[in-house]
Amino acid sequence: MTGGDIAGLIAAGVFAILVALIAVPLLKLGKVFDQTTASIKEATDGITPILEETTETIKQANGQLARVDTITSNVAEVSGNVSALVALFAASVGGPLIKLAGFSAAVRAGIVGLRGAKKAEETVKGGKRAKK
Repeated sequence: MTGGDIAGLIAAGVFAILVALIAVPLLKLGKVFDQTTASIKEATDGITPILEETTETIKQANGQLARVDTITSNVAEVSGNVSALVALFAASVGGPLIKLAGFSAAVRAGIVGLRGAKKAEETVKGGKRAKK
């Protein structure tokens, strides 16, 4: 065996040791990738039912919102009808009530005026009697 052969054998041995040293971290990295894949699969399996439940909840919430929208539109319609009814009542009853109040005030003023005239007349007659 020559010196070149021995050097070749030493180089081959060092290369084999280097490959073995590099293979260990690669094997560990492969196990990490396997565990990561398993974790992702478990997470996906757990998220799928949650997403299905969320979808169902959103559908139910949309249905309830549609019902609330219907109720709100009905309330707005009723409010408009009540407003129109109040306006009609005020127009039909309010005008005559104002006229009646004005008439009552006029009658009262007339009665007060007549009473005042009678008192004045009595005072005048009473004054003439006292002079006699």
